[in-house]
Amino acid sequence: MTVMEAGELVPVLAPGSADGVLSLLWLVIALPLAGAAVLLLGGRATDRWGHLLGTATAVGSFVLSLLMFLTLLGREEDDRQVVQHLYDWIQVGGLDIGMDLLLDPLSVLFLLLITGVGSLIHVYSIGYMEHDPRRRRFFAYLNLFVAAMLMLVLSENCLGLFLGWEGVGLASYLLIGFWQHKPSAAAAAKKAFVINRVGDMGMATAIFLAFVTFGSTSFTVISAGAGAATETTMTVLGLLLLVGAAGKSAQFPLQAWLLDAMEGPTPVSALIHAATMVTAGVYLITRSNFVFEYAPSAQTAVVVVAVISIFWGAVIGCAKDDIKKALAGSTMSQIGYMMLAAGLGVAGYAFAIFHLITHGFFKANMFLGAGSVMHGMDDDVDMRHYGALRAAMPITFATFAMGFLAIIGFPGFSGFWSKDKIVEAALADSWLVGLAAMAAAGVTGFYMTRLFLMTFFSNKRWQEGVHPHESPKVMTFPLIALAALSVLGGVLLIGDWIVEWLSPVVGEEAHHEPPIPVLAVTALTTLTVAVGVAIAFAMYQRREVPAEAPTGSFATRAARNELYGNEINEVLVVGPGRGLVRTSLGIDRHGADGAVMGGAAVVRGLGGWLRRAQTGYVRSYALSLLGGVIIVVLAMLAVNL
Repeated sequence: MTVMEAGELVPVLAPGSADGVLSLLWLVIALPLAGAAVLLLGGRATDRWGHLLGTATAVGSFVLSLLMFLTLLGREEDDRQVVQHLYDWIQVGGLDIGMDLLLDPLSVLFLLLITGVGSLIHVYSIGYMEHDPRRRRFFAYLNLFVAAMLMLVLSENCLGLFLGWEGVGLASYLLIGFWQHKPSAAAAAKKAFVINRVGDMGMATAIFLAFVTFGSTSFTVISAGAGAATETTMTVLGLLLLVGAAGKSAQFPLQAWLLDAMEGPTPVSALIHAATMVTAGVYLITRSNFVFEYAPSAQTAVVVVAVISIFWGAVIGCAKDDIKKALAGSTMSQIGYMMLAAGLGVAGYAFAIFHLITHGFFKANMFLGAGSVMHGMDDDVDMRHYGALRAAMPITFATFAMGFLAIIGFPGFSGFWSKDKIVEAALADSWLVGLAAMAAAGVTGFYMTRLFLMTFFSNKRWQEGVHPHESPKVMTFPLIALAALSVLGGVLLIGDWIVEWLSPVVGEEAHHEPPIPVLAVTALTTLTVAVGVAIAFAMYQRREVPAEAPTGSFATRAARNELYGNEINEVLVVGPGRGLVRTSLGIDRHGADGAVMGGAAVVRGLGGWLRRAQTGYVRSYALSLLGGVIIVVLAMLAVNL
């Protein structure tokens, strides 16, 4: 990269100029960041209009992002990558890192998703948090979260990405624990923070290794030099990046924080689990495609982790009665699909991002829909206390239905196009992986139909005194918008648009057909989903759903207990860690502290013994002096003799 003046825009991988709206790239981050600063520093003086300011900054960033997308869309394919240099950030010895922002086909899609869905969540929160006395602070945290996520996806170098990465971690801690008066919320925030720090250690170590290997943290420089590094180095780098991605995206084995994060307000669940935090890992793997292309073993590890995560989350979704936790299990599974596609390399990167976008639409729709249901059910989250809500909440029902049909892959809806492409790519790469992805689609059909029927159909199981009602318009408008996107998101695949759009970033290779015709893959996947839907219908619509959960088999209990993920962590990590701390504390107390305190005790004892000789009487001191003189004289005589 060449030396750049602050604020200047220069091409990265292609010639061309950058002017007009692209020169305002920094403002996309600055708007929500300034909103957070005003709301946090303004204090109670901003209480009356703080929620409006927070929403306006998010909408402003979305408008700028849309204009930038249209600007890039009007350019030639080789002229869609530009960097904005803001200022020299770190200059120490040979380390020269600028605060540089990268706008390209990949980052601009994330801008649209983060700011677009984020803005709808802000609007929804105006109604959802209306009676919360700390609403202004809540919007400040939302703004901070959006700004950090934008920094993450816009940075041109690993260190800037890590700044946004940690900012997202901080904001998620603040939002998950927003109702910190609840011990469960405070504990969930700490759990998410600690587990994410494990992933962050992998991410930080990867950045150190990249700098040592390539002498830079710039994606451009690392990409150019990746072919010259050894496969071992690239494999280690890829595995470290995978650890970081697993932490942020709640993939096995760092997934235990995800369901606990439901303790935060529902808009937080939508923001974290749909368009932002959990997608950061997928972005990291895709942005680092040049690493994994030279590290096939690391690519295989991504696929293995993804397949485990797909089924782990799906099984949890089958058994949870808490509507938000059932959706959270679904998120883990769907992120697994994205990671699987990313692990397939060039053949899957575009489909990973495609599913990430469609998932952002339908999952945000369903999380906000769940919040609307809770709003009408006096904040009850137990689906066993729902049933027959479609008439009482018609808008919530209709919009949720669009998200439901999208996630199960109903033909024509957004999820149908994105998930089927992942299954096709997986089958073309491996029969085993492809069949696993197809089978998981059937499990998705089961657990989502279970959730849908228990909430809006089946028998009425409302608690005494509960009177379900539709949410206000400020909450239903975002639901309608997201429902429309859940239906129409598949248009991104028309003419393979998203594949061609992302090819300058992730590369392109000849399309590999699955071992059976594509129509057959689609038919088999749809049939598998239909079987899952039918089983759920037989269990939760044709039979009466009990208001209290039955004890169930061991498998059911394990699924309801999140496959004992917390217990496994306790045995493998928390317990040994606690033992190590106790051992270290014992060594410190009885070793280092013992030596110091023991020496002090000896000196103190010696001082006490000598103190007894200090009587304060002159005759005693004279007698001691005389005795000393006699001893010295006798000693001298003995020497002379």
